[in-house]
Amino acid sequence: MRKTSIATVSLSGDLRDKLDAIARAGYDGVEIFENDFLAFPAGAAEVGRMAAERGLAVTVFQPFRDFEGLPEPLRGRAFERAERKFDVMQALGTDLMLVCSSVHAEARGGIDRAAADLRELAERAAARGLRIGFEALAWGRHVSDHRDAWEIVRRADHPALGLVLDSFHTLARGLDPETIRSIPGDRIFLVQLADAPLLQMDLLSWSRHFRTMPGQGGLAVPQFVAAVLATGYRGYLSLEIFNDQFRAGSARAVATDGRRSLISVLEQAGRAEGLDPDKDDLPSLPPSDPPRGVEFIEFAVDSERAGKLASLFAGLGFRPAGRHVSKRVERWQQGAVNLVINAEDEGFAHASYLTHGSSVCALGLRVADAEAALARARALFAEPFSQPVAAGEVELPAIRGVGGSLLYLVDEAAAEGGLWEREFPKPAADTATAADAGLLAVDHVSQSMEYDEMLSWALFYTAIFGMERTPEQDIADPGGLVRSQVVQTADGAVRIPLNGTRSHRTMAGRFLSEFFGSGVQHIAFRARDIFATAEALRANGVALLAIPENYYDDLDARFGLDAELLERLRGAGILYDRDAEGEYLQLFTEAFDDRFFFEVVERRGAHRGFGAANAPIRLAAQARSAATSADALE
Repeated sequence: MRKTSIATVSLSGDLRDKLDAIARAGYDGVEIFENDFLAFPAGAAEVGRMAAERGLAVTVFQPFRDFEGLPEPLRGRAFERAERKFDVMQALGTDLMLVCSSVHAEARGGIDRAAADLRELAERAAARGLRIGFEALAWGRHVSDHRDAWEIVRRADHPALGLVLDSFHTLARGLDPETIRSIPGDRIFLVQLADAPLLQMDLLSWSRHFRTMPGQGGLAVPQFVAAVLATGYRGYLSLEIFNDQFRAGSARAVATDGRRSLISVLEQAGRAEGLDPDKDDLPSLPPSDPPRGVEFIEFAVDSERAGKLASLFAGLGFRPAGRHVSKRVERWQQGAVNLVINAEDEGFAHASYLTHGSSVCALGLRVADAEAALARARALFAEPFSQPVAAGEVELPAIRGVGGSLLYLVDEAAAEGGLWEREFPKPAADTATAADAGLLAVDHVSQSMEYDEMLSWALFYTAIFGMERTPEQDIADPGGLVRSQVVQTADGAVRIPLNGTRSHRTMAGRFLSEFFGSGVQHIAFRARDIFATAEALRANGVALLAIPENYYDDLDARFGLDAELLERLRGAGILYDRDAEGEYLQLFTEAFDDRFFFEVVERRGAHRGFGAANAPIRLAAQARSAATSADALE
C-alpha cells in the first residue's frame, strides 16, 4: 500500500508520546511540526534517532513561513532562517522542507517574483542534498490556490522544488480538485489530507480548530485523492489535522483513526479511478458490504433481572422462542426481531453485566459474507473477539464495538438456514406471554457516548460497513446539549443514531456515568400500527412515557392536524413529526433498571428522520420520570 504519514501536530502529548502512537498505528513516516520539535528537550539528531528506532521516516520538516515575495532586508533574513532550518533537517534525517505561501504584510505579489525566490531557495537546498515543497495556504496573501502554486513551481523549473498539495486548502476554498489531474505526479513532493465539517467561518479558524480525518467531515476528500492518483503521484499520503478535540484526546486512538481513514479514502479513490490495488499499491481488502439488518440484540443481566426483563418483553408482545443448548440464555421473538436474554454467570456477557449492570452487550448484524466482513474489519483495525465455544454451539465472528460491546457478524444464508434452531433447540420456558403487539423489525439502535468519541465511531461504521452519515444535530436536553448523528445503510435496514454529550447532567450524560462507559441507551421497534401497539402495551401493563398536554396544543398549531388524529395521538401519548417525505409517529417506554428504554415507531411514506423536533419533549419527560422515581426511593 502507498506509504502513509501523519503530522505530529495532529496528536496529543510530547514528541516521544506522539512518535510512539504513530509507530503503533503502523504509519511509515512522520511530519515533524516545528513547534513540537522546539518544545522538546532533545536535539534534532536525537529526535531523528527516536523516529528511526520506531521504524518511522521523517517525511518533512514543517512549516517554513513567510518566505516568498519579501523586500530587503526581510528577504535576506528569510534565506538566513532557511539555512538554519536546513541544519535542523539534516540532523533530523529528512530531505524535505514545507514552505507555505506567505501571509506577511510586506510580501509582494507576482508569479515571477515568487518563482525567482523559490528557485534560489531550491538551489541552496540542492547544494545540501535537500528539497523544497511549496504549498498554497487557503488564506495566503498572494498565493492561495494550488494552481498558482503549481505555476510558480513550474516557472522556477528546479528539480529540488516541487508542489505540496493539501486537501483542506483546496476544498475549503471551493476549488475543483479535478484541476490537479494536469499536474505531473513527479512534481508533487507531498500530499496532505484533512477533512472538515461544513462550517461558515473564516478559513484560518476553520483550519486551525476543526479539521478532521478523511471521512469524518463534509469535504470531497475521496475526489481529491482520486485526482492525485490520476497524476501518477507515488509518494507519501500524510495527515495534517489541526483539531482541539484530537489534541486533547488519546494519541493512540487518534493515530489509529487516522490510519483507518487513509486506508478507507485510498480504497474509495482507487475504486473510483478503476485502479488495480496490487499494481497501484492501493489497499486490497474485501469491499464494504452494508449490513442487511439487525439479526439480534443481546442483553446481559443477572438471574433476578432476567425475570423482570422477560416480563417486559412479554408485555411488549414478544414470545419466548427457545432456550440455548447449554447456557442460561433465552431467545424472544416478534416479527423479524430477536432479543436474547443472557443470564450466564461467566463469559463475556457476565463480564459486561458486572461492569455496566443491565445492558445491551452485543448486536448481531446480518451480512452477506461474515468472514469477508470480518477480514475487512480487521484490515481497518477493528479488534476481533472470540471466546470458547462448546460442542454443538455455533461460533459467530465478532468484533469489539462501542463501549467494548460486541458486534456479531451473522451470515444471511446461515440466519435463514436454521441458525436459531441449532443454537436454541430447547423448548422455551413456561412464561406467560401477551398477544403479539404488532412489532415488525428493529428500526434503529441508539448508542450514547462521550462527545469526543463520536467522530471515531462514525468513521468505524462508515469505513468498515460502508454506512452513510447524516448531518449532525444539536438536541436540547434539560441538562445541556446533546449532539446527534446517524449512521445508516442507504436502504435504512440498519440505523444507528450516535448521541454524544459533554454534560453529565443530560440524560445521555447520566447514562454514561451510571453505565460506566458508552453503550446502547435505547432501541426502537417499527410497528405495523402504532395506535394498536400502544393499546396492546397499555393492556399488558407496560409503563409508557407521559407526554404533557402543552405538546399536543403546539402540535395542532404547527401541523393543523385532523382533530380526530390529534386526539388519538394525545390519548395514546404518541409523538408526531412530518416532512415532505412522510410522517413519523413514536412512543417510549419507561427505562428498565435505569439503563435503557424502548421506542415504538411507525413510518408513513418515505420519512427517514428520527423525530428530532420531538427529542427535547421526550428528554424533558424522561427527566421528570427519573426525578419522580428518585423521589419515590427516598
